[in-house]
Amino acid sequence: MGETKNGQIAALGQAVEPMVVDTLGGRMHVSWDGSSQATPNGQLVFFAEFLRAAGVFDEWVRACPLEYRSGNAPGKRDVLGTLLLAILAGHRRYAHVTSLRGDAVAAQALGMDRIVSEDALRRALSRIDETASAAWLCPSLMGSVRDALEQPWILDIDASIKPLYGRQEGAEIGYNPHKPGRPSHVLHTYWVGNLRLVLDVQVSAGKQHTSAHAKAGLARLLDELGNRRPAMVRGDCGYGNEGILLELEQRQQPYLLRLRQTKNVQRLVARQFGRSDWSRPDAQGCQVVEDHLQLTGWSAKRRVVIVRRRIRDGLARESRDSSGQLRLTLAEDAVLDADPMWEYTVLVTDISYPLEAIAQLYRDRCDCENGFDELKNQWGLGGFTTQDLARCQTTARAGALIYNWWSWYCRAAHPGARLEAVTSRPLLLAAVGKTTSHAGQTQLYLTPLHAKLDTIKSLVANVRAALGHVARSAEQFPNLDRWRELLRYICARITASAPLQRTPIAAIAAIATG
Repeated sequence: MGETKNGQIAALGQAVEPMVVDTLGGRMHVSWDGSSQATPNGQLVFFAEFLRAAGVFDEWVRACPLEYRSGNAPGKRDVLGTLLLAILAGHRRYAHVTSLRGDAVAAQALGMDRIVSEDALRRALSRIDETASAAWLCPSLMGSVRDALEQPWILDIDASIKPLYGRQEGAEIGYNPHKPGRPSHVLHTYWVGNLRLVLDVQVSAGKQHTSAHAKAGLARLLDELGNRRPAMVRGDCGYGNEGILLELEQRQQPYLLRLRQTKNVQRLVARQFGRSDWSRPDAQGCQVVEDHLQLTGWSAKRRVVIVRRRIRDGLARESRDSSGQLRLTLAEDAVLDADPMWEYTVLVTDISYPLEAIAQLYRDRCDCENGFDELKNQWGLGGFTTQDLARCQTTARAGALIYNWWSWYCRAAHPGARLEAVTSRPLLLAAVGKTTSHAGQTQLYLTPLHAKLDTIKSLVANVRAALGHVARSAEQFPNLDRWRELLRYICARITASAPLQRTPIAAIAAIATG
């Protein structure tokens, strides 16, 4: 598997210019033009305006600890701009940077002298040690989100598996449900559930997938957030253990975590069977009761919420007949009606909301799984792999930061709904752009390839309205924090497009679902 690298490609004939090409639609005259400045991502100029108005890209470049001593070395802006363009383009490998080298328009829009090669990008990132990288990127990630956390919000934590296909540092065989036996890295992600933004991402070796390796990062984030801590911390069964619970309880941080189906938890479920105070089934068909439980290794009893849902369809039984042939038997409705079957979920929590609201809040966590998948597969967190773990960590945090910037840009364009990369890039990035220069002015001509041209124009108008608001505010208040003002404007637009209900529980549930 993989591509074969050839030093040179032999030409079977001499190139003739201009060429005459007979196509299905008729004859065309073709000539190569390597001197014109053109780009397939013409709408990048609007995103570059967004970054310039907020000042975040310039500050990111300024704070970068990358240093060169050679006069022939590329500048920091060229290196980081190349990384930004590669991540925005959806690339997953350093080798894909080669496809960007001729895009002089994008380089000009970001204030770069040139787009560097893949090898220059690799070498540049290797010059940043792990400690300096964390000191540079962690505050940038926090700064890209913190000013938007004035309303109640939920912090989701999760561990995603990044399969590896080489002998990289930390490539260990650990928990890997989709590809058992395949070495991997683990991405511990800390996530703003309602806005789909990343607070931090930690890359660990393949065997460090348990919550014990995410505990220190979680504690650091909660301490940094100060008075903007989340309304609750939410996680799956990997985080419902004594270590995480103590970290949260010491900080008086509310939590909602799922418990593993251990024997003691199963005994708890069995004891609830005969209770008559189960809540009425909600819209999802779930019933809820609460109890208290102290598992082995716990220092105290804690409140637990038991959620059950009756299974009415979609069941199949796998078996083998006498000859060893595999058989699949679908459960009939009559069987399911005669023998009720229940699916149980046990949650540990210290929040005081009604039971029905707690069940819904945990179900809303499913939306975050889509975000984790988007980060890994569409924003390069599952790629840009190198032999050392430090560069993998740097590119993961850089990818998360660029993802946050692009998410804010998309919400400025369309406050009423989130746009994933697979939708937003063709809509707000792709367009053939060609520039001409005269009398010191650059003229960019855009030819959108998307069918919804009127929609694109409206979205760009919304972004420029947001930037205009920041510009007018900065004229009145010269010391204004432009990024904070921009986030306040966008959040106000999001709230206005989907106003929250007034009851506290409904408000929290609405925040959890965005």
